[in-house]
Amino acid sequence: MILSKKRYIQGFGIIVVALGMVRCVFPEVASSRSPKAALPTSVDTFLASRQPVDTIVAQSQIVTDSLPLAFTRFFKSDGTPVKNRILSVPHFGNTFPDQNDVQLLSAQRWGVKPVANRTDAEARKTELVYVGSNPYFYVDNLNNSVPYLVPRASALLQEIGRNFFDSLQIKGIPLHKIIVTSVLRSKADVTKLRGRNQNATENSCHLYGTTFDVCYNRYKTVQTADQPRREVRNDSLKWVLSEVLRDMRQSNRCWIKYEVHQGCFHITVR
Repeated sequence: MILSKKRYIQGFGIIVVALGMVRCVFPEVASSRSPKAALPTSVDTFLASRQPVDTIVAQSQIVTDSLPLAFTRFFKSDGTPVKNRILSVPHFGNTFPDQNDVQLLSAQRWGVKPVANRTDAEARKTELVYVGSNPYFYVDNLNNSVPYLVPRASALLQEIGRNFFDSLQIKGIPLHKIIVTSVLRSKADVTKLRGRNQNATENSCHLYGTTFDVCYNRYKTVQTADQPRREVRNDSLKWVLSEVLRDMRQSNRCWIKYEVHQGCFHITVR
């Protein structure tokens, strides 16, 4: 045991001597690889060297505020509102040309069996959903139809109203609701309409609950007594609505016919 301790001590001494020789030959080995910054000599010097807290908070606030704005469609990265131009569509008739025979194929595919009268429509509520005025659109007084659509068409109408709101917002136009003038029609409604409406066909798409009409010459202003909105020309609103409907049609969401005499867009879900 004593001999082993002596050998251990001798070996340790040899290592120490060897390290000392290396340090003498290469003195930079013992120097620091990352020079330390000089420490302040007093508390006052330390505080003076720090960046003001107000400056740090202001810089962080700028970064924080700019992050969400850069990822929205309503504001630019500098915080100013995005305002897009009103472009409309080149020609309403050419942009929305879908005649009844084209829309009828989708109506028969997605719709319900045509209802005979109002009583029959009330009995078909398991297949239809109620369509009433809400934050995105206004339902006009319905004299020749009942407020029901198939769920697929109801979702389409809701999305059109919401997209119209978005378009008005990014164009800097006060909010207005679209007005729905016709939805589900019974066979009795169609028979009555055919006597005075040249566009009311016997096999109307409205019979299937897949079709609705949105007028383009009237809109519902979103305002209160405390927050009145400035008036906007109906033509301007029509141009914005036409952009929304064109995008929906190009996305294969619906068929659309521009009705000249009835002053509406005739829309069937696809």
